[in-house]
Amino acid sequence: MSHPPPRRPDTRTLATVTHAAFFLLLGASLARFLLRHPGEPRTPWIIALSVTLSLLYVLGPAVGATPPPGARAARGGATAAPAATAPAPPLGRLLWLGLIVATWVVLVVLAPSFAWCAVPLFYTALRTLRPRAAIVLVALLTTFVVIAQLQLATAFDPNLLLAPPAVAALATAVFVHTERQAEAQRALIDDLIRTRRELAATERREGTLAERQRLSMEIHDTLAQNLSSQQMLLQAADRTWDTDPGTARAHVRTATGIAARGLAEARRLVHDLAPSELAGGAGLADALRALDAGPHIQVRFHLEGTPAPLPGRVQSALLRIAQGALANVREHSGARTAALTLSFLGDQVVLDIADDGHGFAQPRTGTGTGTGTGASDRGHGLPAMRARVRQLGGTLTIESTPGEGTVLSAAVPLEPTG
Repeated sequence: MSHPPPRRPDTRTLATVTHAAFFLLLGASLARFLLRHPGEPRTPWIIALSVTLSLLYVLGPAVGATPPPGARAARGGATAAPAATAPAPPLGRLLWLGLIVATWVVLVVLAPSFAWCAVPLFYTALRTLRPRAAIVLVALLTTFVVIAQLQLATAFDPNLLLAPPAVAALATAVFVHTERQAEAQRALIDDLIRTRRELAATERREGTLAERQRLSMEIHDTLAQNLSSQQMLLQAADRTWDTDPGTARAHVRTATGIAARGLAEARRLVHDLAPSELAGGAGLADALRALDAGPHIQVRFHLEGTPAPLPGRVQSALLRIAQGALANVREHSGARTAALTLSFLGDQVVLDIADDGHGFAQPRTGTGTGTGTGASDRGHGLPAMRARVRQLGGTLTIESTPGEGTVLSAAVPLEPTG
């Protein structure tokens, strides 16, 4: 047997009112009969049938008087399944309803004053049966009510003929309208829940992609650049090992230092993905001042303006941009010197990386597609820098002329741009 769905507060309220009305009408009808017909031979039967009807009504939930979700959904208006496709009520519920109706009919035949107990039974039938079967049963109950009222009347009264059908029609219309509204609300809630789940899944996917992009930039700007520098230094040491052992050993020592920094970066990536140069409260200026581009390139650092506190993500991004730019200077530019300038301009912070390398030709827009150091835009270098600056609401510009070096400038606003 299917378990009924949990009822909402409004459904429970309607059920409570219906049950209370049924027992109130049943008690009033029994009291009326006992007062109007004292000592009649049928009185024990009336009392026994009234008690039986009460017990049957109370036993309704035990036999599954509440329809399963599919039956209610089939009565749910335009958005619900057609009535013809609604699942049939379980046999136990049909037997229970049949006993209720049969007991009430016998009571009405013996005492017509019990006719108005049919109004709560209208809702019982509508909750239990398919729509068409429920309407047929409501019509039959209404017919019995009309007949019973005419029997009680001493003279013909049009109200007795018209009032019961009007009450039945009103009760049926209110119930059907309420059920359709409930089904529409349930469908809306289901749509909202489904939409929320889809949005959550989309946000998780976007967060995963963003994190993967960030990790790729972190790895490129640290581990990949360090490994590239080590390779170049070791190759240089191999070429000069026999002819200039001192220079070769210097290259090896430099490569060892780069390897140590690379190991620290790898451990930092595993730990918390924060730049090791900024660990321990070190500022961005100190981290930039400690950067180098290899043994053959002199790196100078300049600080302009009054330093202002920078968010951690801004410091990390600018440091990574400087590291990537210096790596490109070392690998592609052929420069002898490079200058890092960190400028605090009130509403923004600007990092300039300039070199005296061979430069490259670029479009007049000043945001060429090169690496910023004389090489074509390849790998993750310049795209990673642009992505970092774009995430902070800033801009990245490149100025380069063949034979005159290159200047890369990253400007980040100090206030969020939204």
